Amino acid sequence: MRSLPVRAVFRALRLSLHLAYGLSIAIIFPRFSQTLRRRILLRWCSEMLTILNIRISMASDIARLQSGIMVTNHISWLDVFILNAVVPMRFVAKAEVQSWPVIGWFCGRAQTLFIERGRARDAARINKQIVELLQGGDSLAVFPEGTTTDGTAIAAFHASLLQPAIDAAVLIHPVAIRYQDAQGAHCTAPAYIDDLSFATSLWNILNCRNLHVQLTATPSLNAAASDRRTLTRQAYQQINEALIVMHAHPRAVQPAEENREGIYDLLLFSAKTDEVEPFIIHTQ
Repeated sequence: MRSLPVRAVFRALRLSLHLAYGLSIAIIFPRFSQTLRRRILLRWCSEMLTILNIRISMASDIARLQSGIMVTNHISWLDVFILNAVVPMRFVAKAEVQSWPVIGWFCGRAQTLFIERGRARDAARINKQIVELLQGGDSLAVFPEGTTTDGTAIAAFHASLLQPAIDAAVLIHPVAIRYQDAQGAHCTAPAYIDDLSFATSLWNILNCRNLHVQLTATPSLNAAASDRRTLTRQAYQQINEALIVMHAHPRAVQPAEENREGIYDLLLFSAKTDEVEPFIIHTQ
């Protein structure tokens, strides 16, 4: 246990420099083409997960879900970076995210759409913008719970967030997220819930020896063939059932060997241009 604080401090130092590198890119990020933005986003998020020693297990090829709206349960601010490391996309988030230290600014520069919960006029504005983006070929992700949980179960979904998928006649991709340790036990360390501060949440993640994320894509839903309440109920049911199975039949994963060449990476701001350390595991 003595090594944990040392490991956390080491990761924090690397992460700080990686964030500094990201800040320099974020300043001009919106000016890049859509293709280049996706490439940069995927790579930067992948490198961030490598620094935190996080691995992703996927039971299906989620990277192929390139068009439409991805719908997932929401556990942590880390969810955004996890998903962007697999399928780079724009997110719809509550307006409070803008006030989160550093992360809020990053989300803004990554062209996240912020919505004021409970304001019908703002919801109508965002929905119109989402429809235009979807029709233009963009991929988006929403967290219909409107809040975070500890990942044990999911909260009720808000149907209004799925209306743009109907208006744009695109597919909805329900995806379940579960955090676990190397042995497959459910891990609540990433959960950003209750009155937990962002600093405490980050420190909890930095202290995780091996953190693994399970992603399970359930069958896509044709938004054009249904109404939003039915779609919301189906998406909720599919994600909930997938989460129940993931909890009931956890999969142990080979622990990741932490990259100890950190000093060299620090000097390079963790931005090597030739390859990214593998962190995605495909399971059956």
